[in-house]
Formats: sequence, C-alpha cells, structure tokens
Amino acid sequence: MTSFLSGAHDFSFKDLNVINAAPPSGDPLNDLASRIATGALHDSDERCDAPMCHPETRVAVQEEIYSWIVHGDPLADPAQKTVKIKWVTGPAGTGKSAIMGSVADTCKQNGVPAVTFFFASYASPDRRRKTAFIPTLAYQLTEHLPALKNSVAQAMRDKPLLFKKNLRVQMEALILTPLRQVAVESKVPGVVLIDGLDECEAEQFFDSHVASRTGKSMEREKGEDQLEILQVLREAALDPAFPFRIVIASRPERVFREFFNNESHKSSFAPSLVLDEKYNPNADIILFLQAKFSEIRRRYKLSPSWPSPETLATLLDQASGQFIYAATVIRYITTSRHGSPQTLLDQVLKVKPSSGTNPFSHLDAFYTHILQSASNTILAVKWLWIIKGEVTHDLFFYLHHTPAAFIINLLLQTDDGGAEYVLGDLHSLIDVPPSDDLGTPYRPYHKSLYDFLGSEDRCGPIYVGHMQCAEFLWGRFFDICKHKGLPACRPLDQQKFLHFFFDLLMPYIPWFTSRLNFAPSSVDWWASGCVSHSEGGISWIFYCVHMECHWYRCSPTCKLLRKSILRHCKEADREVPSRMVLFCNRFNKRIAPMFERKHVVANLEST
Repeated sequence: MTSFLSGAHDFSFKDLNVINAAPPSGDPLNDLASRIATGALHDSDERCDAPMCHPETRVAVQEEIYSWIVHGDPLADPAQKTVKIKWVTGPAGTGKSAIMGSVADTCKQNGVPAVTFFFASYASPDRRRKTAFIPTLAYQLTEHLPALKNSVAQAMRDKPLLFKKNLRVQMEALILTPLRQVAVESKVPGVVLIDGLDECEAEQFFDSHVASRTGKSMEREKGEDQLEILQVLREAALDPAFPFRIVIASRPERVFREFFNNESHKSSFAPSLVLDEKYNPNADIILFLQAKFSEIRRRYKLSPSWPSPETLATLLDQASGQFIYAATVIRYITTSRHGSPQTLLDQVLKVKPSSGTNPFSHLDAFYTHILQSASNTILAVKWLWIIKGEVTHDLFFYLHHTPAAFIINLLLQTDDGGAEYVLGDLHSLIDVPPSDDLGTPYRPYHKSLYDFLGSEDRCGPIYVGHMQCAEFLWGRFFDICKHKGLPACRPLDQQKFLHFFFDLLMPYIPWFTSRLNFAPSSVDWWASGCVSHSEGGISWIFYCVHMECHWYRCSPTCKLLRKSILRHCKEADREVPSRMVLFCNRFNKRIAPMFERKHVVANLEST
C-alpha cells in the first residue's frame, strides 16, 4: 500500500478509481437491457401519470403527425418523399409531451412500431442525460425487429468499451451496422419519437467543473449534448438502411432553431410543425376546462351552471394558449386543503400579474400565489430545487439515481418542519407520494415551474439564489455528520438513507467549501462511511474543499479531511496516488500553464 497522500496537494481523486475493462459476461442483450432508461419509454411506470391529450383535444396536431409518420408529406416534391425527420416545437406549456405521448399510444394501437425516448429534467438521471439514449433506442429496435438481436449482441462482444464511446460510435455499432447486416425490409412504417430533447442536460464528468490546469470553469453546456443527439439522428435518417421516420419535440431554443434552419442541410428535414394559433389551442383548452369542471361538479354535487361562461372565458384568456396554466388551475382546485372548489376558483380569478408584457405573466402570478400559500415559501423553494437534483437553475449537486421521496425527506427535514409542513400546500405543482410510500420519488408536474423559479425577474421576492440553496444543503450535510446519522429513524430506513447519503456529490462553491468547519469526529464518521458505501462521495467532497487551498499550503479543513481519508483508505486497502502521480499532477496544474503561455507568446511574436 502506497501512503504518500499525507503530503498531497494539487491532485484529482479520480486516480483512486480502477477501471475494469473486462468484457461483459453472459448474454450481451441482458447487459444492454441494464443500460437503458426504462423511464424514458412512453409506457413506463415512471410515466404512468404523464400528461396525455384529453379526448377531442389537439386532434388536428395528432392527426398531422401521425399522417406524416404513416404516409410522409403528400405535398412534398418527389425528392422530399424520403425525408425522415420532423421537428415539433412550441413554447412551454403548449402540450408537446401530451401530444407525443398520445401519438405513441396511437401508433401502438394501430400496430405502427414506435421507438420512444421521453427526456425530462425533473425525472430519473438517465432521462436527463444522453448516456442511455442510444442503448434505449437499440433495445427497442431489437424488440420490434428481432432479426437485429444477434448483430447487436455481437457488436457488444466485439467492443466491450462501446458504452464509453461517443453517440456516433454507439449509433453505428448498435443500430446502423446491424440494420445493414440484416437488410430489414418492413412494410409497416415505424417511427422514433423523441420528446423533450431541450430538457437533456449536459453529461458532467468528475473533473469537468474546474480545469485541472487553469482552475477556470470547464462545465459542459447542455446544447453540446443536445446537438450531438440531433446530429446522430440526422445521420441515421440519411442512411438507406434506417427504416424509421423520426419526430423530435422540443422548445424552440437556439440550438434547435439553428439546426433545423441550417440552409446546408435544411432539405433533409420535413416542414416543422409549430404549435401556434394555427392549431387553435384555445378551442382545445376550453374543451379541457369544460370536461374537468364537469368532473368537479359531479364529485362535489355542484350546480350545473358553475362556473359561468364568463369565468371560463376569463380563464381561457389568462391561459394565453398554454395548457399548463389550465392544468395547474384544475389541480389547484382539486388538491388544495384550503376551501371549497368555488372559493378556490374565486382565488384563482383574483390573482393578477403585476405586468402584462410577459406571455407567462398569468402563469407566473399563479405560481407565486401557490408558493406563497406554503407555510415557509423560501424553504419550500429550496426543497423544490433539491428535489429536482439542483441547488438552483445553474448549480448542480449530483444524484446517481432518483431517490424515493422519503429519502429526500430524511435528508432535508429540520426542526423548522418536515415534508408535510413544507410541501403540504404545493400538491398542484408537485406529485407528493403518501407518507407510507417508500419507493416513489417526487415528480414535479411541469418544467415551466423551474423556468419560473430560475428567473429572478419572474420570481421576484420568492427567488432563491444558488448560495442560499447550497448553504441549506451543506447545513443538512453537517448536521447529519454531527449526529453521525439520523437519530430518530428506523434501522432499515437509516441504512437506506446512509447508502444514499454517502453517495451524494455535494455542490462545489468557490470560496465557500474551503471554509467549512468540520469537527474531527464528524469527518472521521463520514470518511469511514464513504469508504464502506461509496467511491464518488469521498472523491468529490475532498475535491471541493481542496480546490480552494493555496498552492503552497492546504487549509485546516483540507488537512483534516486528508488525514481521515488516508487512514480509512489504508484500513480498507483502498489504493492512493503514488509520489509520481502527485508530482505530475502538481506540475500539470501549476507549471505547465507557464510553458503554454510562453509558447503562445513566442508564436505571437513570430507572426
């Protein structure tokens, strides 16, 4: 065992990890199945409460998409008949996910093979990132086209590190090459439905937040991963062996506008479908409201004349073409604990925006009203960010998987109140599982809530900045370390929680983490737990604290952590970096940039 960590400085703990490149054993297709994002399938249990188009609404949009899948564009010139990609776009709250879910169901009912991936920024991590994207598509393709199975299995045997490669390599190996080998000829048209691609987050790697040499932020942008997905889908669509059409639904964000409007390859796309006034969303919204109010009247035995036509017209006007506003109003009336349906509807009508210039002004005002009804609004907003897996719109902490709601409750609840106190009045914004449900996670209903919470201009007085969230989260982390677990907790719950707790990658905050006041006994308990439960947690916490040390001297907190980490790693026979690794790392971080700058200057002087 090498034990040079005691004098360590300027290194990355990623050197502790040992990569096992041995090929997967057993059936490769079982390995493929273990790598897919099951929650991204349109009929997954994770999407059991996903929005669907209400009967008789969004009919024209669904028919246009389904007709294109089956027949192509009848008005296109002959050269466009084989175009295989269509973009469906519209602002937040226009019902894109509901439309795509309904189209997927229609395809299934009519025997049209449909391969799906529903991204969601508030769902399990494998639905928020690109890692599982190609495996999920490939697995579904082998179900629809069993002849592909042998070729896909062989590709995985031949390339044991395939899932560490970029998406283009994975697409070629798992989908395009097998399709060419079996020469699939299907008389039934098929489709790949990709929803919410704008919600795909950037895949962040351990040391991507801070460059090893410069110390500057190197965080990946989500647009990079979104563009990579768009590019591999276009390449697949252009391959003659690929038999399916592709429908991509997203908001009209810049990366999508530039991609689909690029003149150099615009001809390879079908005309975009924009969810605007052409499809008369108001007619669909009023149908939805009428149907839902009818259900409420039956449930509470209310007058057939409630609500009045004037009230429905007001709600329609305030919706501004956004289904999410109408859906949130209905959930508020049916889930709130404070008042009858008539009283709650009156409250909705009284909520007025401070400014009418923002197209989301009524939605923002309503979100504000709901959040301010919580017992502690600021605390509730902090919970909402952490439930999402972020500490605000621009600062992540890492969850390896989506934890059950009761685990989040154990992490966050304080003397100021538990989950029922904090979230009890927010059931119209977030699906809160029953207290005795130990498996279901929290599920926010719509991404527009986080768009709102992430904008100080829209949130106003209830905006919560990243430092507030991070300090709250770190405070809970310290408190749990101080008590060496959760004092009032059942043994089984305690074990489940500790496994989750030690695997957390806490947010890195410059000029904050190096000043954290760890008690020696707390650090020792934490280091011991990390060595037993997790590799990621121990690496990341030390990384966060160490990054703010001076180049010539570590902070007291860093020294304390290093001492405990070293001792427990040695006791567990965990490998630590050698002297040469430490020296090279210090050289790369502190010395190499000087040579790089001299090299740049020399080049500039010679030109």
